[in-house]
Amino acid sequence: MSGFSDAALEKKLAELNNSQQSIQTLSLWLIHHRKHHASIVKIWLKEFTKAKDSRKLTFIYLVNDVIQNSRKKGPEFRDQFGPILGPALKLMGQAVNDENTQKRLERILNIWGDRNMFDPKQISEFRKSLELCSKRRFDIGEPPVKMSRRDRGEMLENVKENREQEDPDKNKKERRKSECNEVIQFDKEGKKEVHITLSPKLPANDAPEPEELIKALQTLENAASSDGIVRKKITELPPEVSDVSLLSKISDQTQAETLTGKVNEAVELLNDYNGRLLKEMEDRKSVTKMLHEFTAAQKELLVQAEERLQEYKEKLCKVYQVREELRSHVSSLPDLSQLPDVSAVPLPSAGDLFSLR
Repeated sequence: MSGFSDAALEKKLAELNNSQQSIQTLSLWLIHHRKHHASIVKIWLKEFTKAKDSRKLTFIYLVNDVIQNSRKKGPEFRDQFGPILGPALKLMGQAVNDENTQKRLERILNIWGDRNMFDPKQISEFRKSLELCSKRRFDIGEPPVKMSRRDRGEMLENVKENREQEDPDKNKKERRKSECNEVIQFDKEGKKEVHITLSPKLPANDAPEPEELIKALQTLENAASSDGIVRKKITELPPEVSDVSLLSKISDQTQAETLTGKVNEAVELLNDYNGRLLKEMEDRKSVTKMLHEFTAAQKELLVQAEERLQEYKEKLCKVYQVREELRSHVSSLPDLSQLPDVSAVPLPSAGDLFSLR
């Protein structure tokens, strides 16, 4: 899966369309990069306000899919999107120009309420933002309007405040509740579907992403222990800077000052190198932990993949069995081409059938 960047997300949002596949593909990508949730919500908001009215509903569908499918991994997206959905739905209410779109938005709110995606107070506020604007527009026939600078500022301020009030300990605690790979979601028409994805049964932040692991390993390539230039300088230090017994050979102040300068240079060189070595030790411990967690996550995914493979192998065997049964049944049917040709025999007329004898 490709790495996250602001430009990559902007491009994906620009390419997003109303198809279920497009929405689910981007949703899975966002959930995979959920540690960037603050940036994701900020960019979503920016692109949402810029999008044409006809595309805004698709952005809401995307939020719906992300929040539902990420709830078992953690509350980050729900908490980040919560404060801005009210103003966003208000903008949608201003942009709605047909009852069909209105009903789809109401269906999403019903789903969020039924599945406790947000607390009842938030759902009520969302519904109020949507219904008031829509009712006013339908009553007086106003055309769709663009978001004001004030509304846009309120939405951005909500994102900022929510980011500042974020509780990492609470998020981490809720992430640890993720024990199942099965998620139930609703498509854009409200149809209930079950989607199964592979996800390690580990806390969300325990397993590093491949990009992080690669970067950490690349950092070790320039570690202190591989710095041959510094190690050569250390081996070339004069013996008198590390041998106290040689101090007796100093006969005047000039020699003492010269040796003092050499000792100070050696101390500075060794202190710097020792500090780099200590940092390398910490980095290697961190990489070792990352490798252990990454390996554990991959093993868990491997087990799940093997289970899923076995499940689909069994399904494939059943399909093969049905196919063989179907072939056997078809072969046992009579061959119509072998039946006598009755097309040349004239059918009896009505007079023949009811003639009296």
